Amino acid sequence: MNMLWNLALKELRDGLRNRWIAAAIIVLGTLAVALSLLGSAPTGAVQASTLDISVISLASLSVYLIPLIALMLSFDALVGEFERGTMMLLLTYPVTRWQVIIGKFLGHVLILSIAILAGYGGAIIIMTLLTGGSFDGWQAYVSMMVSSLLLGAVFIALGYLVSVLVKERATAAGTAIGLWLVFVVLYDLVLFGVLLLDESQIISQQLFSTLMLISPTDTYRILNLSLFDGVSQAAGIAGVASGSGLSGMLLISVMLLWVAVPLATTLLVFQRREL
Repeated sequence: MNMLWNLALKELRDGLRNRWIAAAIIVLGTLAVALSLLGSAPTGAVQASTLDISVISLASLSVYLIPLIALMLSFDALVGEFERGTMMLLLTYPVTRWQVIIGKFLGHVLILSIAILAGYGGAIIIMTLLTGGSFDGWQAYVSMMVSSLLLGAVFIALGYLVSVLVKERATAAGTAIGLWLVFVVLYDLVLFGVLLLDESQIISQQLFSTLMLISPTDTYRILNLSLFDGVSQAAGIAGVASGSGLSGMLLISVMLLWVAVPLATTLLVFQRREL
């Protein structure tokens, strides 16, 4: 555990030195405040409604931004070490290969958690002070922050898988961008295109919900829009959410599986890779 913690702290120090944490906090915090204020200003809603609208807005933002930040953090975590020749040096220390992967993973998750806590957490405090409201409905907001971290962990794990499979950083960067496009943009376009072409209504609501579970970003979106009644009603999908049959536990389990499978595959490949 000491070795894992030391490796995680090394990644955290690198994140501080490279200004990753500061940049992520500024981007997340600024956009969170802007979206929250824009969402609450036109309606003059009570604070509980404002928080529900903020959850909807920030969940939509996180679908695009959190995976991108996570992939930028992780795409060169391994291939970069190989290119610089520091991986062999690192493995000369009393550390196993699985400790290298898990330690780096914990460090990058720690970086992302600090950015989300400071960015989104600071945003809700600023918004509450500016609007003079209360913290009613904070449960949905905290759930959105935690699930955003889980979404980031998914794409950190996917970034590690890319990083261990390729030989060059440039290839890893291109593949990471491709993954982002597939899960954030292309999959939804294909899914909704198929739905529009389904004139015979072969695809039921249950099947459509199951198909959305294939993408971690869609799973994250369903989780945040359906877990709390206030948010689902504000989003206008209360009936759809209740009829989908997807429980919060199932959605969380799917996202955890999206973390475990790429990370386990990365461990297997890294164990067999020649230095």
